[in-house]
Amino acid sequence: MIRVTAYTPARKTLWNDFVKKARNGLFMFERDYMDYHANRFTDHSLLFYDDDDLLALLPANRVGNELISHGGLTFGGFVTGRSMRVAGMLECFAALRSHMVAEGLNKLVYKAVPHIYHNVPAEEDLYALFANKAVLLKAEVTAVIDFRNPPPVSRGRRPHINRAEREGVSVAESEDFETYTNLLAAVLQERHGASPTHGAAEIKLLHSRFPDNIKLFAAFHQGGMVAGAILYLYPGLAHAQYLASGPAGREIGALDLVLTRLIERYGREKRYFDFGISTEDGGRVLNEGLMRQKEGFGGRAVAHQTWEICLESL
Repeated sequence: MIRVTAYTPARKTLWNDFVKKARNGLFMFERDYMDYHANRFTDHSLLFYDDDDLLALLPANRVGNELISHGGLTFGGFVTGRSMRVAGMLECFAALRSHMVAEGLNKLVYKAVPHIYHNVPAEEDLYALFANKAVLLKAEVTAVIDFRNPPPVSRGRRPHINRAEREGVSVAESEDFETYTNLLAAVLQERHGASPTHGAAEIKLLHSRFPDNIKLFAAFHQGGMVAGAILYLYPGLAHAQYLASGPAGREIGALDLVLTRLIERYGREKRYFDFGISTEDGGRVLNEGLMRQKEGFGGRAVAHQTWEICLESL
């Protein structure tokens, strides 16, 4: 019989220790990451026990009568231990439904962890979603290089890389998050009328908590920062959380050189390089130019899936 327990700060160490050993545990599921913006979300994270054995965690927050896993994370489905099996996941979903009914929740929005982020296969939840009549709410597409068999860089990218090298652009790790987030904000506003999810203060805070996992790499030209990328680093994967190039950087191909240097570096250490999603409006609109740029470096499509279960329809 699966027992569901709500997360409390007293369980922080237990939660974090489980994440570090989980089959699909990521540093952004640790409480020092999840709780940095706790004031924006009503946390409703859950722990799932079989007797006294902790089987799984569910990072989640509550909005009205909806349970969202998780509104403050790129994705965040069940985090599972080594003993999890398909039948156990079905039991976890049954226990979750009962918990939701008891808490007056009638809808689950579930952002599955893409398989490239798993340490070992852990897609029992995708089958359980199907078995519970989940509906695909969003499919966002990202471009990913598999370093075991990477496609070649397209000839269309090579002139940009060569131009940056001729112009003397240098690429280096930096801790000047203030300058970079200002550059990023200007680019997002100019091109999409949007703002970064994280401001400079938040990025610096997260970097201070996870210095080995969150890094900034920037391109410099004539003494100024002209492009860059913030990377989230996981055991088998490097994820470009933010990419940006200002007008001066775009003119001389600075971002292409940043990506080239990162691919060269992490191709020796990781299995995957994730460029980040290239869709808008919940995946309904493909940013073809952005996706084409990433595909030019050898990225190929992986879907980020968001599912919805309405208890009233079961």
